[in-house]
Amino acid sequence: MAQPAVTRERLFALRETIAKLEGKPIPALAAAEGEALAEAGFKEEKSENTLRLSIGIPDIDDALEGGVPRDGLTEVRTRLLRNAGASSGFVLALAAMLQRQDEEEGRGKLPILWIADTVASIEAGRPYAVGLQDFGLEPRLFLHATPRKLEDALWLAEAAVASGVFPATILEVRGNPKPFGLTESRRLNLRTKSSGRPLFLLRQAGEEEASSAIFRFLAEPASTRARPMPDGSMLGGSIGNPIFRLTLEKSRNPAPLSVLLEWNPHDRRFFPVRPSADTRVPTKRAAHSGAELPASADRPDIKKKMGAFLASA
Repeated sequence: MAQPAVTRERLFALRETIAKLEGKPIPALAAAEGEALAEAGFKEEKSENTLRLSIGIPDIDDALEGGVPRDGLTEVRTRLLRNAGASSGFVLALAAMLQRQDEEEGRGKLPILWIADTVASIEAGRPYAVGLQDFGLEPRLFLHATPRKLEDALWLAEAAVASGVFPATILEVRGNPKPFGLTESRRLNLRTKSSGRPLFLLRQAGEEEASSAIFRFLAEPASTRARPMPDGSMLGGSIGNPIFRLTLEKSRNPAPLSVLLEWNPHDRRFFPVRPSADTRVPTKRAAHSGAELPASADRPDIKKKMGAFLASA
């Protein structure tokens, strides 16, 4: 049943490519075939054959029906570009867990591929080798690509997933670009199904939109805890493991799930964090709530130029 569906998907992709080369809109028939394929093409593989990556926390795994799909598209987004570190860190943590899982299953040490379109790479920055190592990843097993066009990034992501070489492929985009819509996400999700390899979509500073992602997370930064000492006390002024605030926005679970997760790079696993836990030293805590304030329209915060003046004793 799966082979005819893959054949039809390739035919749809070929028609779409020809239409783009000719500068014509996608034929309605091909679009309809792609939509029907996404809805019914792989229904027989959604139950027992679905591969999952367990987070290791029962509440989250139950909401994810066993964990993050190892053969599907998962989206992680941020509202603000300054929160790109939270979404990137969470996806890298998942990639590290998948990499370790491949090692335990005897597949050896395989590299992780990060694909970023030019705009996202310029504004959100690129992964840092030293930081990757501290995060639990080996820089020599981390590949980074920055195609000039978003269309090339989508093609590379599709080819990387289809190869089945990478334990995890990460595609980073900025906002909600027009060339990457429901049709493109559907094709990527179908490709992950046929190859049995996951694809993580990083949408930096993007809004919610229709996509074929099985799950969508909203990632936000959270205050890290002080580093614990062997006797149980906290080392004042220290910085502990990174903590992510995650909200499950898209899933079969009708109730949204919001949790705090701490990433341990040494063990390469997550630990739950109580929302009320704030073990920072009191003098290091913020004096305000940190609520975001809207930008002023007339910019009264900017001082007027004083011009030349003469100072007298």
